[in-house]
Amino acid sequence: QVQLVESGGGQVQAGGSLRLSCAASGSISSIHVMRWYRQTPGNQREVVAMILDSGVTNYADSVKGRFTISRDNAKNTLYLQMNNLRPEDTAVYYCQARTVQEQYWGQGIQVTVSS
Repeated sequence: QVQLVESGGGQVQAGGSLRLSCAASGSISSIHVMRWYRQTPGNQREVVAMILDSGVTNYADSVKGRFTISRDNAKNTLYLQMNNLRPEDTAVYYCQARTVQEQYWGQGIQVTVSS
């Protein structure tokens, strides 16, 4: 089992920055990929960024050059640094951890960007 707890959301003006954190606990060593997703009302959850065990990262086109995913293995924490935020980035953000058999989700955290 893996438990995930997000923090760092809130409200910011367009052009501002936020850093989301996702603290992981439990069977950490079984995780091989972690992702950030976001979801707006009435829409499906979409992948924002991912990071593999190897450190390889990938981003949705809409956030490339603005968002950076990283992980601190010593702290068992995943991060999403979000710069130059836009109103369309407003969403509930979720972190996800995948093992070979399972996927785990955090509770979600609201990010609101005002114009």
